[in-house]
Amino acid sequence: MTHDFATLSDFRTCLAGCTPADDDMRAAADAHNMQLTKPPGALGQLEDLALWYRSWRGGENTEISTPQVIVFAGNHGVAARGVSAFPAEVTAQMVMNFQHGGAAINQIARVNGATLDVVALDLDQPTADFTQAPAMSEEELVAALQAGWDAVNADADLLVVGEMGIANTTSAAALACALLGGEAAEWTGRGTGVNDAGLSVKTQVVAEGVTLHKGQGDGLETLRRLGGRELAAMAGAMARARDLRIPVILDGFICCAAALCLEHTQKGALDHTVAGHQSAEAGHARLLEALGKPPLLQLGLRLGEASGAALAIGLLKGAMACHASMATFAQAGVSDS
Repeated sequence: MTHDFATLSDFRTCLAGCTPADDDMRAAADAHNMQLTKPPGALGQLEDLALWYRSWRGGENTEISTPQVIVFAGNHGVAARGVSAFPAEVTAQMVMNFQHGGAAINQIARVNGATLDVVALDLDQPTADFTQAPAMSEEELVAALQAGWDAVNADADLLVVGEMGIANTTSAAALACALLGGEAAEWTGRGTGVNDAGLSVKTQVVAEGVTLHKGQGDGLETLRRLGGRELAAMAGAMARARDLRIPVILDGFICCAAALCLEHTQKGALDHTVAGHQSAEAGHARLLEALGKPPLLQLGLRLGEASGAALAIGLLKGAMACHASMATFAQAGVSDS
């Protein structure tokens, strides 16, 4: 079913109406897990992941077969302030690279059996400089949320969302600072690799944006004021996945900042998500702690484009393969005591 969001209020209503995980299905999955040919708890976090997954998807012997990765791209007006080591033109150039199969995410998605979709969002129309005005109008935010919602394949059984957008670590830092508090310097990192002078400028830009927009509304309103189209589209895709009961693996700092906006709008909006990894970007560990999402991987990545979360697809596939296809003690003729 496709929903059209005329207003942010419509989208909030959708978030509020999403159903929770199925506790009965989780209990059934736990009972099945206890009959598998292994000591209780021997597969550690893989067992927890399997129970979480089945609480959203149901099924008894279901392995993951149709994971989807979506990379959203957008441009930020605040890039003109010199907050990135790369010019804004790189966003469109990297979109072409994704489309031609040359990026890291293309390879990671391929080896994990995932489809990859790339959605570019008005790259010729950067958002406004959020130190001067809200980044987006309500209409622009709703359009980006809708683009994310519509990009999700209803037949997918796992979703990963990522992003590409020069200056979007600046946007993510501002969102985290505005919603979680603290000083701009605590949330602002080097992103694509700015030098000390660039980091100082970036931190000042984050501070200016937060001062102007903090406390002006909920997570979605903060997203409108300090976010970007690609962050909004990720949020829309996460919400659609919740509507379809598709589990989601969160990517790095920027993806988690978008997710934070959903959680600060509707408590529990991220119950269908796990954190794929902890990136090297300053603030990501603290953001994951605030979300209550321990990372599955910690590899020092800071690339974005869904790369860390896509690597974690293999972990979740392994968890579900064991849960679905291992023999039970009775099937294998093995004593369980």
